[in-house]
Amino acid sequence: MSDTNKAVTDSAVYKTLLESTKAIPWKIDWKTMTFAYIGPQIETLLGWTQDSWISANDWAERMHAEDRDRVVNFCVSQSQSGIDHEADYRALTKDGRYVWIRDVVHVMRDANGEVDSLIGFMFDISERKQTEEQLIRLQKELEEYSYKDGLTGINNRRMFDSIMDIEWANAQRTQRPLSLILLDIDFFKQYNDHYGHIRGDDCLKRVGQALTQAATRPRDFLARFGGEEFVLVLPETDEKSAKKIAERCRRAIRKQQIVHEHSTVAQILTISLGVGTLIPAPHSAPLAFIDAVDRLLYKAKQGGRDRLEYARCLPDQLILRGDQAFL
Repeated sequence: MSDTNKAVTDSAVYKTLLESTKAIPWKIDWKTMTFAYIGPQIETLLGWTQDSWISANDWAERMHAEDRDRVVNFCVSQSQSGIDHEADYRALTKDGRYVWIRDVVHVMRDANGEVDSLIGFMFDISERKQTEEQLIRLQKELEEYSYKDGLTGINNRRMFDSIMDIEWANAQRTQRPLSLILLDIDFFKQYNDHYGHIRGDDCLKRVGQALTQAATRPRDFLARFGGEEFVLVLPETDEKSAKKIAERCRRAIRKQQIVHEHSTVAQILTISLGVGTLIPAPHSAPLAFIDAVDRLLYKAKQGGRDRLEYARCLPDQLILRGDQAFL
């Protein structure tokens, strides 16, 4: 067999191999920006015939508008620099759908080292992208669940710790007041013992929902603090506004008219609240403030329940004297 015949035969073999794969081979002449070749698999994947791929413009125009500028600019700059590269984008099918494509590009140079042509393969990565999107969605859901209380559906203690740190730092920086409300369901153990844990769980859910409706401003933050305790973080809220919100919470729970025959306060479910307000001192931490408001909650319970205890805090006193922080 002559060298010419052998070259022709080898070329036919290579072409057969290329066109039998799922990957779609292609070649673009750099100077004219026209397709020298594209595999017939392109019609199976996207519906566009081989002879409809004339120039690089056809490639660009058959790309999702949101991907076009990013991908075209990246591929052109990489090609001009002679750098092999790859890009993911959504390609338009002839019937108006989109398929995720990964283009793997190799830059060919001539004898002078100038870019001569681009050759590459298109891969259908739609299933891979769908899996990636599902994993991202699952990860977001898991992150959301990790910050949500599994019973009530509101934020949990972990989320409270994060938000409290953020709002504490904001209050330190802006020197604006920060208020905190800790509240506890009155005689909840007796409620659980009498009505059972299923009714108890439903009670906690109803309380959480009622409190959500009571704290309505964009940055008001509600969480389940633990057990039958809930907490509200109220950024940029002075003592007068904090007391109004606390009273609104108390009324919201009473409005639920949840029967509690074993409460010595009322025949319906009630709550006790501790409310504190301060402007954090520089370099201070929120733990002492939380503890002080918790002691106010305890005072409200000791004072008869179904009520709130409020005090204004001076930040330096909070740091230095603990219990004496509130005037």
